[in-house]
Amino acid sequence: MTYPTPSPTPVRRPGQSAVTSVATDAARVATIFLGFVALVGALHFAKMILAPVALAVVLGLMLGPPATWLERRGIPVAISAAAIVFGFVTLIFASVLAFAVPLSSWIDQLPAIWARLQSELRDWQGLFSAISSAQEQLREAMGGDTAMTVTVDDGAPMTEAAIIAPAILAQIITFLASMYFFLATRDRFRAAVLTMCVSRRLRWRVARVFRDAERYVSSYLVSITLINLGLGAMLSLLLWAAGVPSPLLWGVLATVLNYVIYVGPALMAVLLFLVGLATFQGAEILLPPAIFLGLNLIESQFVTPHVIGRNLTLNPFVVFLSIVFWLWLWGLIGGIIAVPMLLILYALLNNILPMRA
Repeated sequence: MTYPTPSPTPVRRPGQSAVTSVATDAARVATIFLGFVALVGALHFAKMILAPVALAVVLGLMLGPPATWLERRGIPVAISAAAIVFGFVTLIFASVLAFAVPLSSWIDQLPAIWARLQSELRDWQGLFSAISSAQEQLREAMGGDTAMTVTVDDGAPMTEAAIIAPAILAQIITFLASMYFFLATRDRFRAAVLTMCVSRRLRWRVARVFRDAERYVSSYLVSITLINLGLGAMLSLLLWAAGVPSPLLWGVLATVLNYVIYVGPALMAVLLFLVGLATFQGAEILLPPAIFLGLNLIESQFVTPHVIGRNLTLNPFVVFLSIVFWLWLWGLIGGIIAVPMLLILYALLNNILPMRA
């Protein structure tokens, strides 16, 4: 008895052609893409509220263990959260007061630094003239318009300052309030989310997401804080040995700016170049940025991968894309939370879509 050979053609649902199937898949992809675009647009337009809240949550994950330590000593949750926020604000306020005087003195030197920078650029005037001449010849060859009109609005800076100041104050208040309520209600929020899980397996996975996200972000922020403090201390010591004024100020700035990967170190190198212009003569003006770039090279290529890479290994290209995306979306705050947000996404995908060996 013989049996018919099964056909290799896939079975379609009744009434559905190949074109219809492709169109359905394309519609799903388009819907997902439009949803992502709508989400990005909502995050951008709501950045005045969402950016300080996200920063408060990220820092709250780092400050959660100290709050838990206080709670285990019998201190009420509301008081422990208030103590952590108050200690954080006190530390920031004390740091600002400690470095207000040296920073103001350097601000007073900005006209002299600018004059020195113009003097140094005059030595390169021949090169700039050659580049400008080549640019004009290229424009004429391409038939472009060589005229350029620049309009300056003298009232713009004052108007922008009047608008930005209240917005910054509102963001600071939102940040502090969000940090307090996150620390005070983090356990109740986690319990509320777990009660909404319909199955035991889903509840187990969501609990692991909370655990891993807090562990990854807290471990990363604590590790990077210790690394940045070491970088700032070494930079202050070497700048002091090189005779750079206010070495402690530049060490603190390097510590803070190093939280924003790629962008912060580049900005710090530019600042130290300006410090070299105001302090040294000749080739020695490159000494302060060279010291920082040498330390940053050691930190980024050896220290940070050795300390953080033991627990977490993230693709550098993915990290770079995350930083670019969040910087574009939320500016400086986005640059600070870029890597922690990537770690939270990593914890989510690692538990909701676990890898198989």
